[in-house]
Amino acid sequence: MNEVTLEKMGRLRLFGMQASFRAILESKTSEQFTIDQMLATLVEAEWEEQENRKTDRLIKNAGFRYPASLEEIDYSHPRNLDRNQMLRLVDCNYLDRAENVPVTGATGLGKSYLISAPGYQACLMGYKVLYHNTQKLFNALKINKVDGSYVKEIKRIEKQDLLILDDFGLQPLDNINSLALMEIIEDRFGKKSIIIGSQLPLEKWYDIITEKTVADAIPDRLLSASHKITLKGYDNNMVM
Repeated sequence: MNEVTLEKMGRLRLFGMQASFRAILESKTSEQFTIDQMLATLVEAEWEEQENRKTDRLIKNAGFRYPASLEEIDYSHPRNLDRNQMLRLVDCNYLDRAENVPVTGATGLGKSYLISAPGYQACLMGYKVLYHNTQKLFNALKINKVDGSYVKEIKRIEKQDLLILDDFGLQPLDNINSLALMEIIEDRFGKKSIIIGSQLPLEKWYDIITEKTVADAIPDRLLSASHKITLKGYDNNMVM
């Protein structure tokens, strides 16, 4: 009967429950459990299994450049990074308040890691995250316009609890890209958060946006409710 039960658990994709029940049978400790205890143990195992699968799925769908963790950030390096400011991102309350996090600083200071770490934390807490290299995103959106999938992709971006844009400002934004960025920001303004990493200081963002009516609006919306992180210094060996 136990083997039949294990097989049915597998067919129902109750893999956590199945593994826990098999472990109990193999350890020959089932007699030590009351019915309530056995049920609670199996349900807890299945809960943890499904939560872990959900987290793995969220991380995979986010498309991070590489793994990152808020706990592993290096604060010993002199780059003007405030530990308390980063720790305020751990509970993800800024996402519930739809606040943005612009991170600026020279190359080599670990911006990509710093903007990815809160994203990983958000995935661990069940939020939907999407990571993009900014220029690659705009290139893809231009292709989406051609093949008719632009609206679908914009809606997919809009549904994310957190959008992370890396390497913003490496190239000037032409009119098409300026308008695409404005559409993304408008969809999220006051509702969803953006973390954005750039080598350019905030005061230079206006200069790279070709469409000047848009240039007036984008920095205002990105920075109006934000946790600004300004890194200083330069070190090619710095990665986190």
